[in-house]
Amino acid sequence: MECMIDGLKLNYEIAGEGQPLLMLHGWGSNLQAFQCLVPALSDKYRVIRLDFPGFGKSSPVPRAFCVDDYVDITIKFIQFLQLTKLSLAGHSFGGRVIIKLNSRQKLPFEIDKNILIDSAGILPVKTLKKTVRQRVFKMGKAVLNLPPVKAAFPDALDRFRAHFGSADYNAATGFLRDTMVKAINEDLQPYLKNIARPTLLIWGDQDTATPMRDAHIMEKEIPDAGLVVVKNAGHFSFLKDPYLVIAVIQSFLG
Repeated sequence: MECMIDGLKLNYEIAGEGQPLLMLHGWGSNLQAFQCLVPALSDKYRVIRLDFPGFGKSSPVPRAFCVDDYVDITIKFIQFLQLTKLSLAGHSFGGRVIIKLNSRQKLPFEIDKNILIDSAGILPVKTLKKTVRQRVFKMGKAVLNLPPVKAAFPDALDRFRAHFGSADYNAATGFLRDTMVKAINEDLQPYLKNIARPTLLIWGDQDTATPMRDAHIMEKEIPDAGLVVVKNAGHFSFLKDPYLVIAVIQSFLG
């Protein structure tokens, strides 16, 4: 299914009836990431999955977005569906959007409960190696962007990015690269205390993208939060043990 929000085509899918559950995917992914959870969850809930702008079958971002831009789009999408009360589930980047959405005042709908799966939002601890690498990248990028250098070595910047950039950064194109940089540099830890709804945290104990340290910070700072750890799972904990994740979500939502 498709709808138009702020001139952007949004792709989404709905399965099941009952209490609405909006599922928001992570960076570099799309709504199909949750497919393994849908058959069981849609027996009890109205499962709604959305492709964020720039991902899946939705329109590309027309400029460098920030997290708040995705929050605005999500709010308008919920209004488009005429939902007055719903629960939210987000993986990784989708969790970022949920954290900031919960901090908005006077929402035009009620959030019942939140589910954050290997959520992003906590700034990583910067080691000396990471700090040096970032500085080298910034200096190299500045030099390779100089007109004479670009003219003499037109492919050098792309090769430099491929060497220093993360897999997600290198896979991103156009405005998504700047969007990613904006997102990962925003610290959402101060917003955690504003989450007034019951929140379930689901985390892989082997997650290296958003490590267990992040889960413990969120569990401590979100007023009403509980943590479920998926053993031997990485950043996509719901794919490692979907049966456990489904059971936990069903128990949490009731």
